[in-house]
Order: sequence, then C-alpha cells, then structure tokens
Amino acid sequence: MAHSHDSTSAHGAHRHGAHHHGEPQNQGRNFFIAVVLNSIFVVVEFGYGLVANSTALMADAGHNLSDVLGLLLAWGAMFLARRVPSERYTYGLRSSSILAALANAMFLLLACGAIAWEAILRFYAPPVVASLTVTWVAALGILVNGASAWLFMKGSKTDINIRGAYLHMAGDAAVSLGVVISGLVMLFTGWYWLDPAVSLLIVAVILLSTWGLLREALQLALNAVPQHIEPAAVDQYLRQCPGVADIHDLHIWGMSTTESALTVHLVMPQGYPGDIYLDSVVHTLKERFQIQHSTLQVEQGTTDHSCFLSPGVSPVLSPAASTSAHAH
Repeated sequence: MAHSHDSTSAHGAHRHGAHHHGEPQNQGRNFFIAVVLNSIFVVVEFGYGLVANSTALMADAGHNLSDVLGLLLAWGAMFLARRVPSERYTYGLRSSSILAALANAMFLLLACGAIAWEAILRFYAPPVVASLTVTWVAALGILVNGASAWLFMKGSKTDINIRGAYLHMAGDAAVSLGVVISGLVMLFTGWYWLDPAVSLLIVAVILLSTWGLLREALQLALNAVPQHIEPAAVDQYLRQCPGVADIHDLHIWGMSTTESALTVHLVMPQGYPGDIYLDSVVHTLKERFQIQHSTLQVEQGTTDHSCFLSPGVSPVLSPAASTSAHAH
C-alpha cells in the first residue's frame, strides 16, 4: 500500500521503555540446572549400558545427549532474544527463539524416528536384557527428566521455546517410565519383546505432542498471527474506537515466542487525535490482546491507500505514485 509520513501520521505511537521484553529471570537458572543434570545422566546411563550389555540404555543415552543439545539451543536463543535492537536488526534477535523452537521440534521428530527404528529392529530378535540394571537406571532417568520438566512447566504455557525444552524432558521421563515398567515385567517373565513394544507406544505419544509444537513454531516462522490472539477481535476493537471510520492494512505477527507486534492504518476523517488517544489504544492492545509492540498510522481517508497485500491490488506502483509514496 502507498502512504505518506506527515504530521497526521503516528508511526510507532508508543513508548518502548514501557514494554517488558525480558524472559522470566529464573529461566537461565532452570536451563543451567537441566543441562548439568542431564549431562551427568548421559554419562551414567551410557556407562551402565556398557556394563549391562544393554543397547537400549546406550541408545537412550544418545537420545538424551540430543536433548542436552536441544536445551543448549533453547538456552542460547533465550539469551539472543535479549539482545538490544541494532541498525541492521531493528527488532533485535527476538525471532531466534522461534527458530530454536522449530529446531527443537525437528530434534524431537528425529529422536522419535531413531527410537522407532531401533524398536522395530528389536522385534525381530529381542536381545536378552539385564532387566534389573535397566530398571534402576531408567528409574533414575524418571527423577532427572521429571525434575527438568518441572523446571520448565510454568514457562511452557506462554513460550513455545520453553515448551520445546519442556516436551523434551517430559518425553524422556515418559520413555524412562515405560522402560521401568517393561524392565520389571521382563525381569519376572522374560518377555523381552515388551521393550520395543513400549518404545513404539511412547514414540506415538511424543509425536502427538511434538506435532503441535512444530505446527505453532512453523506458523510463527511464517509470520502468522500467534495462536493466543484472535485477529477478528482485534479488528473489531480498532473499528469501534472513537473517531475511527475504517481501518486497513492490519498485520499481526510474532516477534518472538513471547512477544507480538501489530501495524495498522486508522482512517480518522477528523485528523490526528493526539498522543494520549494513541497511547490509550496501544495500552489496550497490550493489556487485552497481549500485543507488546504496536505501530499505528492515522489517515484522513482523502486518498487511496490500498495495500498491495490486499486481494485484487497490484504490487506494482505507477512511476507517478512511486515519487510521492512507498510500497508497504
């Protein structure tokens, strides 16, 4: 769309200092504890896998190592998201948390594929397993992964980057629980086929939860409206604001896994309503819709400001128009 920036426009009508862009202060500590606990457990599990001649334990140790890498990725993205904006990256590096969530979902899918493949192979020739050793090590895995998941439980409700870490740990705790159950049954019955059967069942459960994470992360990466925001409700609120005759060029997207942005053009025939009015609209967008960064532009509607993203509008500007306006 074409528009001009003059005294009747309010571009970025908000005070950046009033926004809270930081992650919860304790998340860094949670990541540190989870990384240390799981790194130690990887060494212990692999060592006992060698002692017990258990390929299942050694394979799970490799899976847990990938989880440690996933935790480090999510932790690093959290720090990158705190980087202040620069001339080149005007939003900072907040979107790195979206990329980390997407990568974590891919890690989970790859890990599920590896576990499923190993389980299928073990169906053909179930190996003899040192069931008691496997059971005790898996029980330790429940404690380590369960505690790690608990650290991220609260943050997972509002941040899909944290949710990726949470699903990693919760999934591993579920895997360990399944191994404990199958280990006890195998100890008394010798039904070694239970090990791959339980593994496939757990993979199915992890895939169900991971698919939602992957879908949401992919949507955010493509600048979709975050799932917690209803665009129709935002549109209705803006149209009902006093003095607004129409709105257009409304865009809502996620800057990170916790912050959202909005741009919109308000058609107000009476002209610019003043900073207090716009500050009030921005405040409502933040409090009611959790949109932290809003940019409002006021127009009187005396010219055509059709956005080229609207249906039926050509993205190519005429030479005359391009000398006085720029494409949005």
